[in-house]
Amino acid sequence: MTDAPDAQIVDIDVSAEMEASFLEYAYSVIYSRALPDARDGLKPVQRRIVYMMQDMGLRPERAYVKSARVVGEVMGKLHPHGDSAIYDALVRMAQSWSLRLPLVDGHGNFGSLDDGPAASRYTECRLAPASMVMTENLDEDVVDFVPNYDNKLTQPAVLPAAVPNLLVNGAAGIAVGMATNMAPHNLIEVVSAARHLLMNPQASLEELMRFVPGPDLPSGGKIVGLDGVKEAYASGRGKFVTRATTRIEKVTPRRQGIIVTELPYMVGPEKVIEKIKDGVSNKKLDGISAVTDLTDRHHGLRLVIEIKNGFNPEAVLEKLYKVTPLEESFSINNVALVEGEPRTLGLKELLQVWVGHRLEVVRRRSAFRLKARQDRLHLVDGLLIAILDIDEVIQIIRAADDASVARERLRTAFDLSEIQAEYILELRLRRLTKFSRLELENEKSQLLAEIAELEEILGSETVLKGVVSREMEAAAAQYGTPRRTILLADGGALAPAAVLPGTKAKAPAMSLEIEDTPCYAMLSTTGLIARTAEDEAPAREGRRSAHDSLRSVVHASARADVGIVTNRGRLIRVSLLDVPSLAPSAEPPSLGGGTPVAELVELAKGEEVVGLVPLDGSTPLALGTAQGVVKRVKADDIPNKDEWEIVTLADGDAVMGAGAAADGDDLVFLTSDASMLHFDAKNVRPQGRAGGGMAGIKLAAGARVIFFGIVRAGTEGAVATIAGPSDGLPGVAAGSAKWTPLSEFPAKGRATGGVRAHRFLKGEDTLLLAWTGPTPPRASTTAGQPVDLPEEPGKRDGSGIAMPTPVGGIG
Repeated sequence: MTDAPDAQIVDIDVSAEMEASFLEYAYSVIYSRALPDARDGLKPVQRRIVYMMQDMGLRPERAYVKSARVVGEVMGKLHPHGDSAIYDALVRMAQSWSLRLPLVDGHGNFGSLDDGPAASRYTECRLAPASMVMTENLDEDVVDFVPNYDNKLTQPAVLPAAVPNLLVNGAAGIAVGMATNMAPHNLIEVVSAARHLLMNPQASLEELMRFVPGPDLPSGGKIVGLDGVKEAYASGRGKFVTRATTRIEKVTPRRQGIIVTELPYMVGPEKVIEKIKDGVSNKKLDGISAVTDLTDRHHGLRLVIEIKNGFNPEAVLEKLYKVTPLEESFSINNVALVEGEPRTLGLKELLQVWVGHRLEVVRRRSAFRLKARQDRLHLVDGLLIAILDIDEVIQIIRAADDASVARERLRTAFDLSEIQAEYILELRLRRLTKFSRLELENEKSQLLAEIAELEEILGSETVLKGVVSREMEAAAAQYGTPRRTILLADGGALAPAAVLPGTKAKAPAMSLEIEDTPCYAMLSTTGLIARTAEDEAPAREGRRSAHDSLRSVVHASARADVGIVTNRGRLIRVSLLDVPSLAPSAEPPSLGGGTPVAELVELAKGEEVVGLVPLDGSTPLALGTAQGVVKRVKADDIPNKDEWEIVTLADGDAVMGAGAAADGDDLVFLTSDASMLHFDAKNVRPQGRAGGGMAGIKLAAGARVIFFGIVRAGTEGAVATIAGPSDGLPGVAAGSAKWTPLSEFPAKGRATGGVRAHRFLKGEDTLLLAWTGPTPPRASTTAGQPVDLPEEPGKRDGSGIAMPTPVGGIG
């Protein structure tokens, strides 16, 4: 190099050169790439995309164009960087989960929270409606224009931004030595705060937070704890916690699940599923059996997290918040460019910058429109003068040698300005009619009114603020949507009962597994099964269930097993963890929250459940059949199996009822011919599982047992019967009903015929339904709705009272 004729060696200090180069690079990143302008909330690339799409005429009502075309136009004319950066910015402005108010309307695969978008050659785009107010009035000198990178074109230094884009859509960017991370907000709330600040410049942060209580994220969800939000609004820096929106419901007849319908901001379902699977595999999460993504376009996000039996869904959810992205933190760092300098801004400062920008935009627009209307009024005045003496105007023009002579003569003859004279010369003759004169006079009147209005706006700060406020309100009404994110003051943790002085209060940990607390298992007459959530009897004297009547009630515990007895003589073991729990309340539990027994156990065709029995091994089980057989099964003869035969049935026989029966309890038979027999359970010797039972009641010819039950010793029992025609069906024929205290019926020996329990009326020849149990009896329809039985008890062999509604079950 030194041998070349023009070669020169310049000695430079490396440290100085590096410092200068780095500062130039840092300046370029901060001001030209990473940080948004506080006025329109856009980074340079975003602003150039919106402006170029507006310049290309890609309005919301126009057809879509290839995204690659937009990227090419922006890169070729305005943006000095690569196409990938431009397309990435365009894609983000089209994603409804990224921006609270999207600025680009995308068509095609613009990606998801878990996947990237298709290439720009495969997608199409146009401006979203909100972008129209971002670029509104650009042709009216409302903002300054600056040269592009090669000084051949110009571009706006900032957009008019009739919506507070920076607060509404937020921003994220990493510069050199600084970064920005701003949360999205609700447009209606931000505009309300801005209008309040516009009219009350001294408003405090507390006043503004009445309008903007917190961020409003595009994905919805919940914000837990507002202290960090308030700190960010005051200083520009803060932190808050976002949570998914969840609910707990039954996902299968035996399982409960956590349904996730909204996720924290910028968290995708695949990320959540992956974290859950990792937590289960490394033993950080317990109680989860499966997680399924049922998200679709029509119903939106739906993640189903299935909970294992025996685990508390609320406790599992709390654990999920700790170890998965179902709960995420968001750090606010409100850094934006203000007058070309990066600044950290609180809520009030952000609103002040945007409000000031809108005041300047409307002021410049009004000045531009005033000058345009004044110039037009000047021309209209000249036209009106010329039309008044149009013949002389035509004569002057015809007599002139050229246009310059005609212009000077018109100015002299009618005292016109040069602009007025030139405009008259260029005027078409068809405008010089009487109708045109009326139009010009009307136009002049309108121009004078508009000029007066614009002068009033420019002459009064109060009027100017009124115009800006009304435009803000109109933008919020047009593009605003209801709040999506729920704000919670705290996490809702339970406070401890007492805290020792000098110690820190801690919320008690929620038990992950369901506690083995006492409860009652219930079977309804419509075949629903449920358990209570507490150790409280489901039916008491003088109280009435709001739905269904109970066929069987068994005292057990939440983690115990109970037996389901069918008419085929099968006993099936069921864990109460599989049975839905009814919430405790002041009223008797409603079986409307139960689940059909057929969804818990497999029943053969024609097989029906006739009762629930305890499996604690402390009390023998008793059952009665349609052919009058009674059997007691030894308590210690109950195997630890899922199912087994509890009685050997004769051909055509069926079990009619079952329950626990200790010595001293009453065993009760009720037959179709209205015979009733009850005797002490000690008269029936307990047998093994293979036993076929013994005679329980002596049946008349053609009669059969329609009910078998147990009344515990010391219990005030009742006998309820419903009579009707033999060709009638329970729940279809209304019939006549009565109930009588059990004490009215004398006890007789086993295998006897019993006594009459119901006198048939004309047209009645059989019992449709019968029941014996604790007072008072309750009835319901086949749909489970309550039916009133007679209030007063009847005679033991008396007839019933006609029922207005068919009864489907008694319990």
